[in-house]
Amino acid sequence: MTSKSVIPVGTEHAITRRSANPISFLQHEIDRLFDGVSRGISGFNMTNMPSMDISETDKTLEITAELPGLEKKDVELNVADNLLTIRGEKKNEREEKNKDYHLVERNYGSFSRTVELPSNVKVEDITAEMANGVLKVTVQKPVSKQVKQIEIKTAA
Repeated sequence: MTSKSVIPVGTEHAITRRSANPISFLQHEIDRLFDGVSRGISGFNMTNMPSMDISETDKTLEITAELPGLEKKDVELNVADNLLTIRGEKKNEREEKNKDYHLVERNYGSFSRTVELPSNVKVEDITAEMANGVLKVTVQKPVSKQVKQIEIKTAA
């Protein structure tokens, strides 16, 4: 009988016992290698998603996403089936020429975040603004259905 660690630890600081299965060990080492490589490349991180805040007032939902380095043209905003999707792609190119060398660096990264909206939201009432790398989406809440209590009369 083998026991597994019940401590929830991420891949960076794994305290779990090594498996006797060599294939599992190889898979773990490959995952660790790719995690290290992706952290070392500027502008590329497979686990990095933009930070989002969702706040609610009586009449609106406000979704704020931090998209540093992106402009309005780099971001796509869609609504389908009460799902609001924010997509973007960051392209960073740098070229440096000197008499002894010519350096060209290109970094690309894309993301997609989806938020479920309340049912009956009017898509035409959704607005979005972007300034200084911060996207703010305002969604008007649907009018709540009125509840009316009906008096029950005795039948004659």
